[in-house]
Parts: sequence; C-alpha cells; structure tokens
Amino acid sequence: MILDDTSIVGQDTGSIFKGFVEAPRLTGWACHFAGVSHVFIQCLDAHGNSVTDLIGDKEEIARIREFIDQDQVEDMLLRVSDSSLEDRAIESTPFPNLKIAVVSTKIENKPVVNWLVCGVLSDVEDDSEYPNHALEGFRSTLTTQQFYNTIDAVSELSTALFQYRLAVVAAEAESRRSRSSEEAMGVNLRRAEALTEIVSLLENEDSIEKIMLRLLETISKFLNIERDMVARVKKDSGQVEVLAAYDINGRATEIYHEPDLDRELLLRAAKPLVLSNNAVMNTTEKDTMERLGIKAVMIMPIIINNSPEMYACFYERNYERTWSIEEIKFINDSVKILQSILTRRVQRNSIASSYESIETILDNVGSAVYVRELSSRKMLFANSIMRKTFAKEIEDGSIDALLSVKIEGESGVCEFYQKSLDRTYDMYYTQITWVDGSPVSLCALYDISEKKVYQRRIEQQAYTDFLTGLYNRMCCERDLARIVDEAEHSGSNGALLYLDLDDFKHINDGLGHQYGDVLLKAISHSIQRVEGITSTCYRMGGDEFVIIIPPESFDRRNHIVAEIKDIFAKPWFLKDADYYCTMSMGMVEFPENGTGVHDLIKKADIAMYEAKKSGKNRMAIYSDNIDSASHQRLDMEKNMRDATTAGFREFEVYYQPIVDIKKPGSPCTGAEALIRWNSQEMGFISPGEFIPLAEYLGLINPIGNYVLMDACNTCRRWNESGYPGYRVNVNLSVVQLLQTDIVEIVENTLKESGINPHNLTLEVTESLAINDMERMKKILGDIKALGVRIALDDFGTGYSSLNHIREIPFDVIKVDQSFIKDLETDSYAGSFVKMVGELAEAIGVNLCVEGVETKEQLDIIKEMPVDLIQGYYFDKPMTQTAFEKKYLPNMH
Repeated sequence: MILDDTSIVGQDTGSIFKGFVEAPRLTGWACHFAGVSHVFIQCLDAHGNSVTDLIGDKEEIARIREFIDQDQVEDMLLRVSDSSLEDRAIESTPFPNLKIAVVSTKIENKPVVNWLVCGVLSDVEDDSEYPNHALEGFRSTLTTQQFYNTIDAVSELSTALFQYRLAVVAAEAESRRSRSSEEAMGVNLRRAEALTEIVSLLENEDSIEKIMLRLLETISKFLNIERDMVARVKKDSGQVEVLAAYDINGRATEIYHEPDLDRELLLRAAKPLVLSNNAVMNTTEKDTMERLGIKAVMIMPIIINNSPEMYACFYERNYERTWSIEEIKFINDSVKILQSILTRRVQRNSIASSYESIETILDNVGSAVYVRELSSRKMLFANSIMRKTFAKEIEDGSIDALLSVKIEGESGVCEFYQKSLDRTYDMYYTQITWVDGSPVSLCALYDISEKKVYQRRIEQQAYTDFLTGLYNRMCCERDLARIVDEAEHSGSNGALLYLDLDDFKHINDGLGHQYGDVLLKAISHSIQRVEGITSTCYRMGGDEFVIIIPPESFDRRNHIVAEIKDIFAKPWFLKDADYYCTMSMGMVEFPENGTGVHDLIKKADIAMYEAKKSGKNRMAIYSDNIDSASHQRLDMEKNMRDATTAGFREFEVYYQPIVDIKKPGSPCTGAEALIRWNSQEMGFISPGEFIPLAEYLGLINPIGNYVLMDACNTCRRWNESGYPGYRVNVNLSVVQLLQTDIVEIVENTLKESGINPHNLTLEVTESLAINDMERMKKILGDIKALGVRIALDDFGTGYSSLNHIREIPFDVIKVDQSFIKDLETDSYAGSFVKMVGELAEAIGVNLCVEGVETKEQLDIIKEMPVDLIQGYYFDKPMTQTAFEKKYLPNMH
C-alpha cells in the first residue's frame, strides 16, 4: 500500500493487471494528472500492492504521508473491492480539510487496479467538529467540488484505459488464433497441392528418371529435406546405384554411383526404416549413422513384383531432424504412387492393371477422392472412402451438383457442410490429365468435423457461465446486439428483462455459499424452461440475470413475465427445508427505448432498482420518469454517504407512541423509534425512499447502530426523569442481525447508554425465515440473555409465522397494519387478529396492533385480547421534543 507492499485484497485479477499497462506509463500519467488537478495520487494493484509511489508536489509528499491513516485506507480498499455495486469510497479524515478516496477499476465485477487519491481542500471553514485543526502550508489545494470532479475523472479515465487495453488484448488473442488457423490451412493446402502434383505424374509420359526427379523435388520442397534419392543395389557388383537425386539447393542428378551410401543400410530396409539421432537405435545403426555423417534418415522400399527392387532415401547431414507422423505418412503415400508408376511402366500394356494400382493407392491416402469429366461431368473415379461416405449421393446422381456448388475456377480449397451426414469437409480441387489424356477435375475431401466440434466447444466455454450453465455477459451483449439489429430492420419489437434476487446475501450468509450456488442453479434451470426464452437467458454475475424476449416472442411478454413471477412465488428446497427467495425485475422495450446494448442493459437495471425500491418482489417497466428518478438516486446516494460520514447530523430519530389499552385511561407506555432523514441538499426524504437505498449500499448497519444508541440514551433519560416504566422499541433489520458482532453491539450500547435492558424492545421481521433458523435462535437467545425484550414485527406477512413463535420465545407479537386497514369490513382480518390475540394469551406474550387510524377500528380491537396499540389515531411519529412535550409533561 502507501507505506509498504502488504497485500490486503486477494483477487484473481491481480495477474491481469500486469499484462495491461506498464508501471512507468502509469507513473507518467499519474504525475501529469496530479500536477493538473493538485491532488496526491497513487496506483495500487488488485491486491493492494503499490504499483507507483505516492505522486504529487515533491516537497509536500513527505508531509501528506504523515496525515494518511493506513488502516482507514485498507478498510476503504476492502469495501470497494468486495462490493459488486460500489466502485469508489470517499471519506473524511481527522483533519477538516483533508479528504481521501479509493477508486476501483473493475473488469467483470472484479478489481483490476485501485487509485488512492488525497486532496487538501481550500474551502473548509468550520473545523469545530474535527479533532485536529486544518492542514496549512500546502500549495496543492482544491475546492471540495473540484475534489469530487477529480474522483469522477480518475474513475472514468481508468475505466476507459483498461477497457481499451482489454479490447487490445482480446484482439491480439483473436489475431493469434486466426494466424494459427491460417497456418494450419496453409499446411493442408500445400500438402494437397503437393499430393495432387505427385498424383498427376501417374499419366506423365516422360522418362522414369525425370518422373523420379520431379517426385523427389516435390517431396523435398514440401518437407524441406536436405537430400533425397531413389537408389538400388546392383545384384552383380553389389554397388549402390543412384537412379535420381535431388538436394535442397536445387541440384538434380540422374544415374551415378554413390560410394558414401551404405549397401548394408539399404539391404536392411526391407521394411520402412526411420532413424534420427534422438531415436533408440541398435549399435550397428548408430555406428553406420556416425560413419556416414547422417543425422536423420528415412528409407522406403519400392516393391515391384513382391520384391524390394529400389529404395527411396531421404536424409539430413547438417541439421538435427525428428520425423513426424505426418511426414512419414506423406512420404509413404508418395512412394506408393511412384511404386504404382513403376509397376505401370513394367506393365505398360495393361491399362486395367495401372488403374487398379491407382485405385489401391488412392484408397489409402486418408481422404475421399473424386474424379469427373469436365465436359459431361460424368464420374470417372471415386475411391473407397468416397463411395462409402457419399453412397446415396453417388447412387442418385446428385454428387456432382453437391460438389459443384463450392467449386470456383480450376483449382482451390473450400469448406462445406453436408447436412444429411452432419459432417464438415475441407475440399481441395484441381484439374489434371486423366489416363486417357482428357482433362478432368480431381477433388480431395478431408473430414474436419471433429475439429469443428472442438472449435464449437471452445466457443461454448467462452460464452457460458460455469456455475449455472446459462450464457454469460459476453454472450448476452453479442446476442442482444444481433437481436436489436434484427428488430430494427424488420420493424418489430423485443424486450429486455433484468432480474436481481432479493436478499440473496441472507441465504448465502445464513445457509452457506454452497447452498447459494444450489439456489442459483435451480433458478437458472427454471427460467430456462419458460417458453419463448429458452435460449436467451443469461447470468450477468452474482445474483443478477438478464432475459431477452426476442421479437418472435414479444406478443407473449406478459405471459413470460407471469411465468417468471410464478417461479419465485414457490419455495426452494435447501438444506432439508423450504426457503423463499423473491426477485425484483426491470423491463425495457427495444428499439423504442434505444438500440445500444449497454444503454438498454442500463435502462433495464434502472427499472429493476425502481422495482426493488418500491418494496421488492415486483416488476417495473422503464420510462423517462424512472430515468430521472435514477439520477435522483445517484444524488441521494452521494448525500447519504456524506451524511453518514458527517456524524449522522442530518438523521433524526422520531418517536411514535405505543398505548396500553388494558390500563385505565389507555396511557402511553413507550414509543417506537423511527429514523428520519432531513438532507441539507435534498430536503426531507421519506424512509420508504432512503432505507432501501441504505440496505443496497450497505449503510443500514451504521445507521441502525446510530438509531439504537440514540433511542437507548433517550429512554434512559425518560426513565431517570420520572417515567421509569417507559420503554422504547427499535427495529433491527436482518442485515444487522447477520453482523457477526451484533450481540456485542447491543451489549455495548446497553452499557454505554445505561438503559435498563428490560425497557428496550428490539423488533425483528419475519424475513429472518429465509436464514438459518438455528443461527437466528442463537443470536436472539444471546440478546434476550442480556435482558432485552424481542418483538416479532409485521406478523402475518411472512412465510411460516406460527413456526417462528414456536422456535423463538418472543415477548411481543406485532400484527401488521395490513390486517387493520379493512377491519370494519373484512371478517377474515378480524378473525385473524382475534386468533393471534388468543394465541398470545395462551403463550404469555403481549400483542400489539399497528396501523389503527379510526375510532371504529379502536372499538373493534378493544373487544379482542389485544394489549398494545400503535397508529395515527393516537399520533404520527414526531420529534423527540414534541413527543416529550405531549406525553411526558412532568419530566424533571
């Protein structure tokens, strides 16, 4: 980090960074940026290691280091690295005019590089809230707004830089793959051309020596062999006689004696002999190779009338060489053709014998061979592979039409797919002179189906999410661009759905990540079975999914959405129990709302957040109004972060009275503490707007802890001022409950505030049902052991309410206000409240009814076994001062 190289963030993307941008280039960029923006900046890799030094005014760097708290920077790095939603963190320091920020650049939601930015502010006037005075004597200063603008610039420039580098790396990789494919195709093409040229010698009427020379030249040039020859051992003298020879320098010779070539070596080659220096050889072979100065040799016997009459020799004197299987096969095939030519010359008067030899050779060349007349297109020859593979087409006469579609010009190479066989072929074609002297077309077909399957498998892996089997973000962006383009050109419509699982983190933390993975796979398989979107479902990462409704399914979009909602209306079986997991979904239609891939995904994401903000487990459709709300959300996010880092001064705890109707006069016996936010920049913001955002940003824990401490301090003051029996209720979210130190937080709050634990009631909702019940029982049991009362809030809206009451010993049950709204007309609501009241009496807990707004509702409730009431009929939530003035007039 700043002061050392300790790694604090373990990410797989650490190695990615090293290949993207060199440190000297980053240093130069950072120096220029720091000089222009008057900040101090340092680049860190994904692990938190220093890539550059802290850069800024050289005379002021040493001073600024003294004021930076490394622990604070590490916390900020961890937060932005672990968050899938947050890419920057800006915090104050103990010095009023010193701010620090950490900006994380991410690829596929994983950090690649981090930037530490420090700024000395010039427009801070009030430093009374800070433990230290403002820093003085710095030349590099900027205003607060300039600092925020600088952070935005760092984020945008860094993201653009690494996205550009990522594109360059991807392009280079694709270029390498393309070159490799081109090289392989080139080798195949040269092999086919060489083999075609050798086959053409079958009908050449030149002398056998010249034919041998042309064959040796073709082999030598194609395989780059130093020297090759055709030789024989004279039976009368035992001398080695070279009939034709060719070397790589182009020297060709006909009959001469070769004293250097060992007679015994040839005579031992009754079968093909292949030797290299690094091959396993017996003593005789090794001595012979050393004596002749040969480093690699291949000798193929040429069989005539069942006897090895000649030998084709290929050897290297100056360079090491290991013969490959492809080289051995090619030479063997070529020698067989030469053998056929020699046999034909021996039996010149037997055309049938010559044709049979050609057929035998071509039946063993490893490809399908087809020869036809140019004028009549009549088939003249098909080897055994051709006849076996294309038997139906040859029989019905469609083979010529099948192959002619791909042929252009006299020679070339092409690829075609045969649907009936489900096979793919490379076809090499050229014109040659046939045995009767007529020009014909020769086609050689190589089966490359396995190669194509392998290529598709590699492509599939690149576009598939490993965990769920769905397509990934890269595939989504590719397919969306294609589908939007088709819709735009055809004048049709499509839609994009963006799904985010509600409170998925609770399942991951409560049951364990392995069960979170099981749930993600189950959800993926379910949505993939919805008709109309089976091949357009994608996992974008984490618990986010995208579904493309293509134009052909657009008319069924409402039915598709309904089916997706039905999937999440049922429980998921995890860890031997049923758990519910809902989702929030945003939809945007195209091309009406745009054609850009990233723009459409962003708009669907904005609509999804609107659904989540509206209470989760619902869908929202994108509109311009939602878009403007998105900008408002960004402003709200920034102001909320500022408010939490500024000591929660903009947050205020309101109190709503709780009335005991069983006591004479129905007195107020306590209050529920409720958070309110009066933003200096945005005015009063309702809890329904900012609490979901606080949960989304991970700020609900510090805000909740602030409310808990403030409420406890207030209640303790009430108790000490003449109202010892007054109690305060504080809501505890599931996110707070899942804190590993929640019990310690409650215990420390009790000690610091001095409140009587029995006068504190913590309210928990039924959403704890989706978490590990054993863990919840342990946490709530430990809290109750401190003397604190536990209330089950929003009872009746959850998934297994009666089971909660049996599992956890609550002190209070609070019936949700939705049952009170229609109490005068809804018999079910009245029966439910009465039933819960009787149950509460039976198990010895208090029953509190929320949402009472009219006298008629109050009169009905008084006839039921209800202890406590809360609602607008008595009072709305009010400030602490207003509450004390009205309900605690005798405070002293």
